[in-house]
Amino acid sequence: MTHDTRDPRPALDSSTAAGSSTAADSLLELATALDASDPLGAHLDAFAPAPGVTAYLDGNSLGRPLRDIPERLAAFARDDWGTRLIRSWDEQWMALPMALGDRIGALTLGAAAGQTVVADSTSVLIYKLMRAALAHDPSRAELVIETGNFPTDRFLAEGVAAETGATIRWIEPDPVLGVQVADVGAVVSERTALVSLSHVDYRSGALADMPAITAAAHDAGALMMWDLCHSAGVVPMQLDEWGVDLAVGCTYKYLNGGPGSPAFAYLRRSLQGVLRQPIQGWWSAADIFAMGPEYVPAGDIRQLLSGTPPVTSMLAMQGMLDLIEQATIDAVRAKSESLTDLAVRAHDELLAPLGVRLLSPRDAALRGGHVTIGHPDFRAVTQRLWADGIVPDFRFPDGIRLGLSPLSTSFVETVTGVIAVRDALESHER
Repeated sequence: MTHDTRDPRPALDSSTAAGSSTAADSLLELATALDASDPLGAHLDAFAPAPGVTAYLDGNSLGRPLRDIPERLAAFARDDWGTRLIRSWDEQWMALPMALGDRIGALTLGAAAGQTVVADSTSVLIYKLMRAALAHDPSRAELVIETGNFPTDRFLAEGVAAETGATIRWIEPDPVLGVQVADVGAVVSERTALVSLSHVDYRSGALADMPAITAAAHDAGALMMWDLCHSAGVVPMQLDEWGVDLAVGCTYKYLNGGPGSPAFAYLRRSLQGVLRQPIQGWWSAADIFAMGPEYVPAGDIRQLLSGTPPVTSMLAMQGMLDLIEQATIDAVRAKSESLTDLAVRAHDELLAPLGVRLLSPRDAALRGGHVTIGHPDFRAVTQRLWADGIVPDFRFPDGIRLGLSPLSTSFVETVTGVIAVRDALESHER
């Protein structure tokens, strides 16, 4: 397969938008030029249109469906399930959690085969890996996590600590720049069992330095786990090369698996058969059909499974993985940086004069695929935007996230959304 090697980051040069009379017009002209030269622009048509929606800026929370999803689901019901019936388990479904995990690992995670599996929800997989990590070395009974992490991660950490008697060490990072290497170095010790952090901050979009932070955890003898929910499919990474021990990510954001699609877990090969996850279901047994009197876990990545995999919910993401393979994750990241750069520029020119704060890092290399902006009136503004067909999302206390999924979002759509935020805010203040 050949890939387009052109740089998908047309320069954000103000001369491109010359001749416009207003900042908004200038930005729209610039966006039009960027779309015209976007090597990934042809993929926009792969996504189903949403009637009544002018700008969908929530792809970092729920990715848009591909056009072929209805036929993909129909073919599954007609053929794989409807015709092959239970025979499809032997023919394809038994291996699907591992095969799909390998594909996610190869295309988006920098993970060799046999280390990634699709199963359960994000919360269940984080629980499994947290418990397994804390049980690994009885001399280590501290769990490091940040106060601003996604609620699920924090709630699970508190629950696991209560179950195991572990102590939580909290990091309080900069709310815009996120967790830094020094923050981790200041709290880890010979008592640390696990450091659990998010690769991309769900609020600010801050991108953590995965290799350096992982190394800092390892220097203290701790295991390192990453939540990849806001980075998988939009930020390239090298889990194997960077020595990551454990990771969990969802598939309904940038992997477009649909609402409730199952999560994936990564477990470094050297830890397979060493860590033992706590939900001992039949799918993780060494011999799944032995139906024996006692549980013996599988020694490979299948050990992270528990119950019967949600096969139907694994269908939608497969088409998105095809698109990522065609585009390459590096090209997706390059366009993501251009989209978020444009959103920051639009903020500066259209929203900052209205008192809107930029709550994300300015440097594209330090942020993921979304930009967050803040204003006291944004809760009401978001309701107005949704009613008008502009769909970002609101995050407490006063932030709007502009989630720009590169394969489904255009530059014009991005600027149109920011202009709509300006108009709704001005209307609200009148």
